[in-house]
Amino acid sequence: METVLHSRSSTVTIGPDQPFCIIGERINPTGRKIFAEELRGGDLSTVTKDAVAQTEAGADMLDVNAGIPLVDEAELLQKMLRTVQAATDLPICIDSSVIEALEAGLAVYEGKALVNSVTGEDDRLEEILPLVAKHGAAVVALANDETGIPETPQQRLEIATKIVRVAGDYGIKPEDIVIDPLAMTVGAATDAVTITLETIRLIREHLGVNMSLGASNVSFGLPDRHALGAAFLALASYNGLTSAIMDARNQSTVDACRAADLLLARDEWGMNWIAAHRQAKAEAATA
Repeated sequence: METVLHSRSSTVTIGPDQPFCIIGERINPTGRKIFAEELRGGDLSTVTKDAVAQTEAGADMLDVNAGIPLVDEAELLQKMLRTVQAATDLPICIDSSVIEALEAGLAVYEGKALVNSVTGEDDRLEEILPLVAKHGAAVVALANDETGIPETPQQRLEIATKIVRVAGDYGIKPEDIVIDPLAMTVGAATDAVTITLETIRLIREHLGVNMSLGASNVSFGLPDRHALGAAFLALASYNGLTSAIMDARNQSTVDACRAADLLLARDEWGMNWIAAHRQAKAEAATA
């Protein structure tokens, strides 16, 4: 099953036989006080800078989030999306929990976007899925509902199954549902990652849909986060994860994803791996 997304002239296909899709997480003011203040003041220069840096680092898509308290998120998100589309041709994941902002963002996006996100609560499904269907988008769906984050993989599978079923009622095909199996920090619960990996395996087995998650959640609060992230992404990729929202600027995590592509037969003859190696050598020689 393949999820196809595109910008004006660029297409990304997410699927189990496709290279792992890296969704750059950087264009997000959460935890970035200076960036948030720039956005409040109408300065979008860092948006352009982050878009270009992540594209050059090897991102396949870019996540764009405008969530700042006490601002018109719909207006700001539109401005940020226009800025990103002017800076790069990568497809975009439009990231907001505000319905008005999502509608505004989808109205100015040129292509087929990925909407981030919906959950299993009935009211959220009723609000967001019609919007996704109207604009012909795809959607990230988190495997949690009004009861909170499920403790077991089976419970997460049940919520994911519900979301896929309800989305079908709105004419949204399974290939346009990207399930988030929920990555929790291993520093808070030592079985957090094994639960996520088992959830990924069950979703792949029973639903066959594509999956994405916030990869940096796993290592929160721990030292050497990039090493943990790289190991997690390789394991998750083996179990069936097909994309992740992650720091596309970090070479070790990007390399882990690309290495997994080669080792899991998703990079025919290692062409992508070899091309990336040659490009890195060329850049080093000219630095």
